[in-house]
Amino acid sequence: MRLSLPEANPTLYLTSSLVITFPFNITVGIPLYFGLARWLHAMP
Repeated sequence: MRLSLPEANPTLYLTSSLVITFPFNITVGIPLYFGLARWLHAMP
């Protein structure tokens, strides 16, 4: 990122990526992964 945009602030894009992905993983990702694990474990 530094090579393509020399004035890019790494804390800005790292923080923004966490702001987008963290709530999604808490609300959708963890229940989805948990349900998938339970479904795979229940298969004979």
